Amino acid sequence: MPDDADRAGTPAGVFGAELRYYRTAAGLSQKDLAALVHVSNDVISKIETGERPPAEDFPPRLDAIPELETRGELTRLWGYLKKGQKNRAYGWFERWADIEAKAMTLRSYEPLIVAGLLQTEDYARAILSMKPGDKDDLDEQVAIRIMRQAVLERAELWCVLDEGVLYRNVGGSKIMQAQLFQLAELAEHPKVTIQVIPGIGAHAGLLGAFVIAERDGKPPVAYLETAAEGHVTDSASVIADVALSFDTLRAEALPWGASRDLIRKVAEERWT
Repeated sequence: MPDDADRAGTPAGVFGAELRYYRTAAGLSQKDLAALVHVSNDVISKIETGERPPAEDFPPRLDAIPELETRGELTRLWGYLKKGQKNRAYGWFERWADIEAKAMTLRSYEPLIVAGLLQTEDYARAILSMKPGDKDDLDEQVAIRIMRQAVLERAELWCVLDEGVLYRNVGGSKIMQAQLFQLAELAEHPKVTIQVIPGIGAHAGLLGAFVIAERDGKPPVAYLETAAEGHVTDSASVIADVALSFDTLRAEALPWGASRDLIRKVAEERWT
């Protein structure tokens, strides 16, 4: 995990430093600010150190606090930081990242690896380092992936994983154990449901990973994984097919409690 010095130059680190400036200038403690925006002290602390990015709606909520006297600067700053980072690191993925950030519900299926929104930083680094090409922006790509996870503060995530994901060695035993323990912990989150399809037999999900994003007042959009670039579509017929596949996969998966227990068991027995 990066230390405070490493985080200082990231978008989340820059935003956190600016938030700390406004908070201290207003004479507010982290506890005071947390009470004003209805979050825990830990959330404020992690945002100020750059350990976690703000959720999509958080900068406007901060700007709405009269005591901070930000005059909308935090919303403008975060928009600028996100845009600059996406332009450098997202490339073709930017369209889906924008859709994902505004989703109210996400339904995700992954047959090979842990879904990006559930990855630890070390697991994400191990996955992204396998991609061919220049690795100069690897740190930035990892930060981008972790930044996307802020959507879980607002959106519901239904995620189905193939059991093989739990056994596939990505980065070594230490990284895998930490990743699976995080999965088991996230399974307790009120807005996250994780289910595992047991066994190694054939099923409807073997053709590839996908995500369906449902947005408030707008038609759903799907992201389909490919060997090169992912495909984003709002085709009603394609989304109907993918949604049916997801329902079929969920029916084949273990219930969430049994899935959580299996994840913990594999973490303790396979990756010690």
